[in-house]
Amino acid sequence: MGTNTSPCRRLLATDECLDILRRGAVEVRGLFRLGSNDTFLCEVKAESGSLPAVYKPTRGERPLWDFPGGSLGKREAAAFELDRLTGWDFVPPTVFRTEGPLGPGSFQEYLELDLEQNYFLVRDQDPDVLRRVAVFDILINNADRKAMHVVRDDSGVVRLIDHGVCFHKDWKLRTVIWDFAGEDLPQDALQVLEKTFFSGSKDRLRAALEHLLAGEEIQALESRADMLWRTRRFPSPGPGVSVPWPIWA
Repeated sequence: MGTNTSPCRRLLATDECLDILRRGAVEVRGLFRLGSNDTFLCEVKAESGSLPAVYKPTRGERPLWDFPGGSLGKREAAAFELDRLTGWDFVPPTVFRTEGPLGPGSFQEYLELDLEQNYFLVRDQDPDVLRRVAVFDILINNADRKAMHVVRDDSGVVRLIDHGVCFHKDWKLRTVIWDFAGEDLPQDALQVLEKTFFSGSKDRLRAALEHLLAGEEIQALESRADMLWRTRRFPSPGPGVSVPWPIWA
């Protein structure tokens, strides 16, 4: 099915990571200086283990004119939930918690990332993986896919980060990845679409997303999947802004 495979990258399985992120005690270790929203490095500790995490509290979100206030952390978690259903394993384990040191927010497993291995190198080295990334971004309607949001972890696996401005009900795709515009979708992507959206999995998808997204946003996601399934092609940039700025980070 075209999964994002590599040697084992962590000692804890995904379900164990999620359990720690959901229930563990949080200790803030520092503030990331880059980015428009407040972002903290934390240690999350539970009986089953501990792991470093990226914490984005809702109160630290910069207001946006086109996205509902206080919703970006839930969108981060929704991107993980959809990625998990596809089996692509691009997005590190992410949850939204209603409590935290600075209030509600998203918690994502912190991975050591090679920031020099960004979109531009992945494009040349692993175009097939990047095609899956492009399909994923169309599905989540990513409004801010920059070059540094496509990176490799310390075991060489392509990872995707920063999904706060996704899943809008209106078409808002802004991405650096237009390399495949007009091409046929790869067969493995069509298989993932069928498995995730058209093989009796719709109830499972809605159950994973209903506490994170509005109903109309879930319907819009399903409409984008329908569009890809019908056309079987990557869309081309439309009128207006189709590339984020700055494109780097």
